Amino acid sequence: MCRNIRTLHNFEPPATHDEIQAAALQYVRKISGTTKPSQANAEAFDRAVEEVAAVSARLLESLTTTAPPKDREAEAAKARARSAERWAAA
Repeated sequence: MCRNIRTLHNFEPPATHDEIQAAALQYVRKISGTTKPSQANAEAFDRAVEEVAAVSARLLESLTTTAPPKDREAEAAKARARSAERWAAA
């Protein structure tokens, strides 16, 4: 999985449209193998990003959980700690 795609479910406040759009863009970039499509493929690429974002938003709206919502700052701090540990070991 692409490391730039972050978990968006069960956060308080909920994922924003921009966060969902960014994850969709990363997904389409990953599976298409390009970060910037050619002019011939730009329309298909942009349409795919919009469709993936729409499906992702519907998925996030329909998911339920009994777990308490996660805190973005706490999760970011954990990620930074994991990264520092990983780079220190290298």
